[in-house]
Amino acid sequence: MDQPDLPLLVDRTASTPLAVQVADGLRAAATAGSLRAGDRLPSSRALATQLGVSRTVVTAAYDQLHAEGWLGGRHGSGTYLTASPGPAHHPAPVPDPAPAAPLLDLVSGSPCTEVIDRAAWRRAWRAAGDREPLIYKARAGDPEYRAAVTEHLLRHRGLAASDGGAVLATAGTSAAVSELAAALLRPGDAVAMEEPGYQRTVSAFQAAGIRVIPVPVDEFGLRIDAIPPDVRAVYCTPAHQFPLGGRMPAMRRVALVEFSRRIGAFVIEDDYDGELRYDTAPLPLLAGLGPDVVIHLGTTSKILSTSLGVGWLVANPDVAGAIVAHRESTGTGPAAAGQQIVAHLARHGDLARHLRRLRREMPLRRALLVDTLRSYGVEVSGDDAGSHVVTPLPSAQAEAQVIAAARHDGVLLDGLARHHLGPPREFGIALGYAALPRTELPVAAHIAARCLADA
Repeated sequence: MDQPDLPLLVDRTASTPLAVQVADGLRAAATAGSLRAGDRLPSSRALATQLGVSRTVVTAAYDQLHAEGWLGGRHGSGTYLTASPGPAHHPAPVPDPAPAAPLLDLVSGSPCTEVIDRAAWRRAWRAAGDREPLIYKARAGDPEYRAAVTEHLLRHRGLAASDGGAVLATAGTSAAVSELAAALLRPGDAVAMEEPGYQRTVSAFQAAGIRVIPVPVDEFGLRIDAIPPDVRAVYCTPAHQFPLGGRMPAMRRVALVEFSRRIGAFVIEDDYDGELRYDTAPLPLLAGLGPDVVIHLGTTSKILSTSLGVGWLVANPDVAGAIVAHRESTGTGPAAAGQQIVAHLARHGDLARHLRRLRREMPLRRALLVDTLRSYGVEVSGDDAGSHVVTPLPSAQAEAQVIAAARHDGVLLDGLARHHLGPPREFGIALGYAALPRTELPVAAHIAARCLADA
């Protein structure tokens, strides 16, 4: 069908993020009937131009609606409305004989909740519920949670966070980036960002008026020689570059710390899945090499569950103080419940036992997926770590073809094209192997491998 005219407006003075405004407007159009199932939406670039916003804003809105089931299709093949309740006077649709089966999820970035000890999980939630209600938030975070994180980092990441650094609780990586942008940067400042990279971080920076400069990566992560010298900060994922999966070697880590000192910038080290390494001992964290210039971020959303909504930040006392001052002035801070749950799991040894189970489980899942892909002659790249692998493809058309074919056969895949701020230059599929139950993973792996081989 022809693309409909979209009567969308965004209000830059409103407190609601622009991406949320765009998503709300599209939902409203679908509910009112001005958008109907099967309508093709404008490309993210075209709609961004129409609204006068960045393409990342529209991409984030489309991704949210896609996750909610409103949209179908991917970059390169068009984006279509797949669900529309329509106005009340429309005739009732003929019901389907049976509901559609849920898609098997091979999208990267999800945690493996199947190995969580449900008894320990329930005990931790009950313990959090037994705590006395808070009157005032601890702006730096619950002291017991911060102590648990300090111990966790020492035992599992080799970082002595208490040696000259400060540990703060956060509401997750994106929230921490938003706080850093507000507390340490000014609108118009430039931040170097991996390309391709984590687009939610891009959105968090841009929402604060920060200029994001895409910097290419290679098989060893961020290319230091391509970082402009006038940036105020550098964001990277050195343990397992997202989404391509490379690991930054020790020499480049040292060079990055020295470079940041030389230009007077700080480094944001996103260690989103650093605990998930199975082949070798982890390399030294950037925060261990340069605690004066590195801000270390971690999260529970990849090792436990996104339902907790908590992470951590380790930085020098000046940076930590600026974050706490920002929280005091805005009345914000991470919620206490998730912190208390993690603290209980750590105090009773359940967190350490969970990580041991996770490190046993994830290599088996990775091997199953990789072996299946290679049996179809599909190339696999990325370090032996984390919870996803990458299969390169030659073009955006091939990527869109694979995603559409897999979706038709009941599998949800994630392409590399959408992880770019600028024009996509890397194409392929980032295959996550954590979300599905072990019984469903082989089925999804064979479907994905067949679609990739056909492309």
